Amino acid sequence: MSNWIIYGIGFLAQLLFSGRLILQWALSEKSKKVLTPSIFWKLSLIASFLLFVYGYLRDDFAIMLGQSLTYFIYIRNLQLQGEWQKAPKSLRWFLYLFPVLIVIYSFNNNVYDLTKLFKNEAIPLWLLLLGSVAQVIFTLRFIYQWIYSEKNKKSSLPFGFWLLSLIGSSMILTYAILRKDPVLFIGHIMGVVIYFRNILILRKQQNS
Repeated sequence: MSNWIIYGIGFLAQLLFSGRLILQWALSEKSKKVLTPSIFWKLSLIASFLLFVYGYLRDDFAIMLGQSLTYFIYIRNLQLQGEWQKAPKSLRWFLYLFPVLIVIYSFNNNVYDLTKLFKNEAIPLWLLLLGSVAQVIFTLRFIYQWIYSEKNKKSSLPFGFWLLSLIGSSMILTYAILRKDPVLFIGHIMGVVIYFRNILILRKQQNS
């Protein structure tokens, strides 16, 4: 597959990720409090699907790891908001099974193996570890958010979510610069600003 198609998929995913943040940020600024609209989770799920494909096409384990860990949390938040059940059953099953099927297909057909994933000549081991740790920290925000939402029986974006977002995104931005990956760079340069702004809004909201 040509590089422009692969990068096109990646940029579309990041555009959707950025779009959800800008929309959430704009709605929060307007209401003077941090909101969690359902469109945030819908765009997150679509973008995660596309970025998983992008990571697969680039043989980038760090990207695939990050998306695999958050993909189903997006689905769970849609379930908590009552939006997941509104989607066609066939679409729900497809979205459930896609990440699993693509990994099984790839290994069974020798498209890639663990050696290729962890010993990619284009990504030194130390850089792969940096990217993986960054993705894990970035993903912890959604694990934290998921536990918080399950406890409160309501989908919400608490302070810890935005703090982990800022730390993880800053690390991924560093990885993107070292990896010379324009997709990750563009996606996270804006995210760092929005995460910081949401922290300020939430702080002001808690103190009022």
